[in-house]
Amino acid sequence: MSTRARILMTIASLLLALAFVFPLWAVYLQAPQYPEGLGMLIQLDNVTGLKPNDLENINNLNHYIGMKRIEPSSIPELRIMPWIVAGLMALGLATVALGRRWMVRGWVALFLVVSVVGLVDFYRWEYDYGHDLDQENAIIKIPGMNYQPPLIGSKQLLNFRATSLPATGGYALMAALALGVLAIVIDWRYVVPVHGKVHGTPRPAVVL
Repeated sequence: MSTRARILMTIASLLLALAFVFPLWAVYLQAPQYPEGLGMLIQLDNVTGLKPNDLENINNLNHYIGMKRIEPSSIPELRIMPWIVAGLMALGLATVALGRRWMVRGWVALFLVVSVVGLVDFYRWEYDYGHDLDQENAIIKIPGMNYQPPLIGSKQLLNFRATSLPATGGYALMAALALGVLAIVIDWRYVVPVHGKVHGTPRPAVVL
């Protein structure tokens, strides 16, 4: 692995630490009766309100339409995700220490799989909360209506405008993945075996 690739992989691995500090995703709700809006932050190991009482207010609103309460303690992914990210950090730093190019490709591939699985799981979580309604006890009943927020972007839900976007921790994960891909590209472009020796030339080649 070239020096540049090692530096990029080191930065990528350390960037993952930001996911333990900053939220990964944010969901915002705007409505006339809430001029300041409501917000929900999805952290690596918790779900909190953007403001102190936001999560409780969201749960109270959900009760009116038959949605389940959002209880962080009942979400198993919040107990698993910190270990997954910590494992990716450790594997990334081990890759830097060992300097094996195939490990960089494996790290990026594993990161991609984890990212896709995470997004699919988040979508399924939103789908379950938005569709599995207690219609019998709901105060507001609209046949055929579901309240699933968008995975990313904005969507109108009755008189609420729901917006779902990555937060600081999510952008840090994206940046880490991008740096891992860049490390692969740099090694592919600049490290070329010639007659059994490795030379740093700008000719494309795949080095195992």
